[in-house]
Amino acid sequence: MIDKNQFSVCTSVYKNDNPEYVGTALDSMLVNQTVKPTEIVLVQDGPVPSGLSVLLSEYEEKYPDVMHIFRFEKNGGLGNALKLGVENAKYDIIARMDSDDICLPDRFEKQLAYLEMHPECDIVGGQMTEFIDRPDNIVGRRAVPLTNDEIYDFMKSRCALNHVTVMFRKAAVLKAGNYQDWFWNEDYYLWVRMMMNKCVFANIPDVAVNVRSGADQYARRGGKKYFDSEIGIKKLMLKNGMITKTQFAVNYVQRLIIQLLLPNSVRGWVFRTFARK
Repeated sequence: MIDKNQFSVCTSVYKNDNPEYVGTALDSMLVNQTVKPTEIVLVQDGPVPSGLSVLLSEYEEKYPDVMHIFRFEKNGGLGNALKLGVENAKYDIIARMDSDDICLPDRFEKQLAYLEMHPECDIVGGQMTEFIDRPDNIVGRRAVPLTNDEIYDFMKSRCALNHVTVMFRKAAVLKAGNYQDWFWNEDYYLWVRMMMNKCVFANIPDVAVNVRSGADQYARRGGKKYFDSEIGIKKLMLKNGMITKTQFAVNYVQRLIIQLLLPNSVRGWVFRTFARK
């Protein structure tokens, strides 16, 4: 049985994070939550401006038993930051959270209850909404499948977990090799390796996190580095018999068009129309 008062949250910040947004994200876990985390493992990924540094120190002082901050001297990227966070988490259950998003008040309660009721499950995510400027200005929703079989099938073409919503068993993530540095797809790369270990996945039907968005978010999902990152994952899946050559070819062509050939404005329309509900 899972003790609802014994779980970690893993998150990270870096130099471009807005202190106001970080504070809102932390409050959504530490104040506005029906079940609060036992600890938050926060990795400061390289030097940060004074405003953000002061904010983090304030939270350390206010929540000395909960806030555990690890500071990198140099920026090492999200994958390396999360790797350190998972390794230093004290508890067997770890939730992920980004530094500028907002947890819904019952997120942790619902996911802990799911893991308690399904001891075979290694990782559970949830649905997410997206907002611009104000949390009530919802501009999108990313719906993901619920069951293990549906998730495995969905993974053949796209990532079936909303990264910022997941809660997982530390042992399963470590067994798969933990987070690793993989441009913009640290999560998808980890999930595929967990699939190779036959881990059990699930998503709850409820929205778990309201994600801060912006007009430029789809521009970041284009370019050769992003294309190479996703194709590298598909090559790994092909090599391990998780997708067929035909499925690989379809994925390759789709990503070639969307990530390399389309202008940002059209790419944004494609994501909003086909990847959001």
